Amino acid sequence: MNDRPSVVWFRQDLRITDNPALRRAASSGRLLICVYIHEDDDPAVEGMPSPRKPGAAARWWLHHALAALDRDLRAIGGHLLRLKGPAALELDRLIDRTGADRVLVNRVYDPEGATRDRMLTERLAARGVRLLSHNALLLHEPWTVRTRTGGPYQVFTPFWRAARALGEVPAPLPAPAQIDMADTAPAGLPLAAFGLTPAIDWAGGIARDWTPGSADARRRLGDFLDLHLPDYKSDRGRPDRDHPGADITSRLSPHLRFGEIGPRTIWHAVHHRIEAEGLTGPARASAQGFLTELGWREFSYHLLHHFPHLPTRNLKHQFDAFPWRDDPAGLAAWQRGLTGYPIVDAGMRQLWQTGWMHNRVRMVTASFLVKHLMIYWGAGEAWFWDTLVDADPASNTASWQWVTGTGADAAPYFRIFNPVLQGERFDADGRYVRRFVPELARLPDRFLHKPWAAPASVLTAAGVTLGTTYPHPIVDHAHARDRALAAFAGLRATTGPADTPAAAL
Repeated sequence: MNDRPSVVWFRQDLRITDNPALRRAASSGRLLICVYIHEDDDPAVEGMPSPRKPGAAARWWLHHALAALDRDLRAIGGHLLRLKGPAALELDRLIDRTGADRVLVNRVYDPEGATRDRMLTERLAARGVRLLSHNALLLHEPWTVRTRTGGPYQVFTPFWRAARALGEVPAPLPAPAQIDMADTAPAGLPLAAFGLTPAIDWAGGIARDWTPGSADARRRLGDFLDLHLPDYKSDRGRPDRDHPGADITSRLSPHLRFGEIGPRTIWHAVHHRIEAEGLTGPARASAQGFLTELGWREFSYHLLHHFPHLPTRNLKHQFDAFPWRDDPAGLAAWQRGLTGYPIVDAGMRQLWQTGWMHNRVRMVTASFLVKHLMIYWGAGEAWFWDTLVDADPASNTASWQWVTGTGADAAPYFRIFNPVLQGERFDADGRYVRRFVPELARLPDRFLHKPWAAPASVLTAAGVTLGTTYPHPIVDHAHARDRALAAFAGLRATTGPADTPAAAL
């Protein structure tokens, strides 16, 4: 047994099951130091890029996820050391204090994190310390899925076909039965020293809907498989089915984002259910459709790896010349859920109250911002980053570029969601809108998604006064659609085609 301890550095992998770095360290026979380093508000060291700060909702989640990880580690004999400061300096101090000669991590793929890891590998090697990295975040490494010419994919379907052709996804690793901690590590900081929880309890709604930690991730997965997997494909587009007690979606995305559960665990659990229950026909297609959502997550990380400018620049450079509008009032109305379009407002209020939004409504609200208001997608991405508990460095950016039409395999810019039709189609009985826009709750279904079309007598009976209790639409749909299409036509005239035709929705 080597008497020099190993450091296990947790980042986007806050779990003990299917954690390759922890498993490898525990099986080595060495003493361990399990550490999380909080870098918020600290400057980079020697040119190392600073990680993007988590948004407010994600900070709340992180606080509770770290507490849950510490409990899980204590159950197998360990504990989580918490440090604050630039990672390079904190690792140096930890190594000086403990004599550790190995740092084990699971890889991150955001541009800043990947660059920092490469620089840290060289920095640590110069002092005789190895940084050993592993894959815990994805089914396949982004660089292993290549086109026939060796390049990256930019269309999902062939990407996912190639990814599935790589072979079996490795089975998830069990948690170590026992770990032994080195006693030379410093005491570390209390969790409160990170300042992750809000000064005021604006996150009360988030706390009511969510329980961070691996235990709840496993519970959610089990409940989803038991109750909703066969119906996922047919009902996943209905936001009224997506609330506590009626979750047709898995709601695993925040647990995946913080690594409280790994994609391999989900992948094998679904396949086991397919085989154990002999799922066929629509039920089997539903299960495969759910696995395809993991594929979209993989595709987002594939894009982020190969196009590291994705979070800050249009993937389709033609859109650099697009005439985005500066509209602070429109942006504020969108953020507060006061656009006058009930399905949009319900989504934005759900986001603020719960840190979450149903995926169908994410598309509708994002489309409204970039196409009805013609506000640059970066403003919406930043708002989602701050308010989503599952704000993921790859999926958040890739999804915004997809909706806008500026990204890979994107919806064409001239595919413009009609918020009235979307509401009537996916919230036909109005349960979703009535939940989050209660001032419209007494409107009949036929007018719920277009209250401006209701007769005055109907509005009065429902207690609705447009412009007072609920806003008039901040933009007319037909006018907004024509304006966006004219801007797109102007872009094509100056830069050439950026898309192929597709139908409007």
